[in-house]
Amino acid sequence: MKKLPEKLPEYTITESTNTPFPVKWEEKIGWFIVPRLGENITWGMYDWPDRTRTSTVKMEVTCRAKVHGVDGVEILAREDYKGTVYTRTFVEQLSDTHVRTLAETVQHEDEKLFLTFLDEDDKFVQNWGFGEDNCGKEINISPKGVILRDGNAITAPTESNTMDVVGRYTVTIGGKEYDCICIINADTRKTGILTEQFIDANGRTVLWRRFNHDNWKSDTYGQPWSEKLPNSQRLTVNGETYVHWYDCITDYIL
Repeated sequence: MKKLPEKLPEYTITESTNTPFPVKWEEKIGWFIVPRLGENITWGMYDWPDRTRTSTVKMEVTCRAKVHGVDGVEILAREDYKGTVYTRTFVEQLSDTHVRTLAETVQHEDEKLFLTFLDEDDKFVQNWGFGEDNCGKEINISPKGVILRDGNAITAPTESNTMDVVGRYTVTIGGKEYDCICIINADTRKTGILTEQFIDANGRTVLWRRFNHDNWKSDTYGQPWSEKLPNSQRLTVNGETYVHWYDCITDYIL
């Protein structure tokens, strides 16, 4: 079994002048696994600035599953967060055009909570929904021009959760080079979260980076993120400051 490093390896991200390539990207958003029988992956979360691994998630597709008559597969996720293990399952649907989440099950003490895509209170869609009428994430990816990037300045649609290819980059990590496209997922609504994801020609994630709006949950964390992480990279999204928080890598690159 490949073992994730305790410390995130040094990496560089270099913009390329080459045209971004189209890619078939079948991974579940933010969880890096392809929802297909036989698939498994392990990934880790690394906080900045010390780059130490704080969370390890082992995922595997366990069986076929059906939710409200819709076919999918069940995915078991076991997360070790600083020594405490959390378990949850997803049911994912993979079609020729989209990946979408059909259900989530969370174990809380002696109770299991089931959430599905037909729940009426919208809690499921707010957490796991994507696309118009929760159709899911497109898997055939190429630039659409809805998100524009100029260095660290990003322009994205407001009041929406939008994803687009913004360029082509060479990512060097752990002594290996990867030719990647960069996908930005900019949620410019109240959540104030942006992710930067580098995907290779196989449709697999090489590096995933999380940014927070400067005031994201500042009441909880006690200060703006620019003060909490003064040396972290900044991006501006529609003129608003976003601060780099943590990274994820998977055993795909090991």
